[in-house]
Amino acid sequence: MITEREFLERTQLDRATLSIWIEEEWLIPDRTAHQLAFTDMDLARANLIHDLKDKMGVNDEGLGVILHLLDQMHALRRALADTLKSAREQQSSEGR
Repeated sequence: MITEREFLERTQLDRATLSIWIEEEWLIPDRTAHQLAFTDMDLARANLIHDLKDKMGVNDEGLGVILHLLDQMHALRRALADTLKSAREQQSSEGR
């Protein structure tokens, strides 16, 4: 896990911006005993947000839509992978 301080340093964010991103649910860190804890996935997501905003000029409303669609896509990929795994397991148990 990455501490809030380290996350701010690595992403070059200020606390106010981080607070907004968390409030908008663009980032959802773990909360542990009065502290925020971030993962490598949070770092990657922050870099994506930076790229979308700064390099591609996406506004905040568009950013929320893009992140929501990406989250849906990843959830669908996980569901499909689980379904395929179950189907393979079922096939192999029936083939015995």
